[in-house]
Amino acid sequence: MPDPTSHAWSTLPTDTPMPGIDRQRVIGSHVMVSRVTLAAGVVVPPHRHANEQIAIVESGRMRFTLGEASDRIVELGAGEVLHLPPDAPHGAEAIETSVILDVFSPPSEKTGIDD
Repeated sequence: MPDPTSHAWSTLPTDTPMPGIDRQRVIGSHVMVSRVTLAAGVVVPPHRHANEQIAIVESGRMRFTLGEASDRIVELGAGEVLHLPPDAPHGAEAIETSVILDVFSPPSEKTGIDD
């Protein structure tokens, strides 16, 4: 069994999965949390994944598109949360610069600071 670890966002490495998005992650064996900063105007195209996802808006304002036809639109601001079941089609747009905590189970990737 691995030992418990603690982390500070200020010391974690940052990667850029696409222009306008900076991401930091803590990856465990059953869950992953990503702190994602999206510049205003950034669009994440519709996609789906087998992971359950909870998106917590820390700051800013986000527009999420939901459903097969991206026909359901939900706007969230600081303090609001979106739950995405596994395989739920979704996309996102940063209405303003935003910071999101994304929690994935199982982790979406098996590489990280705790491997």
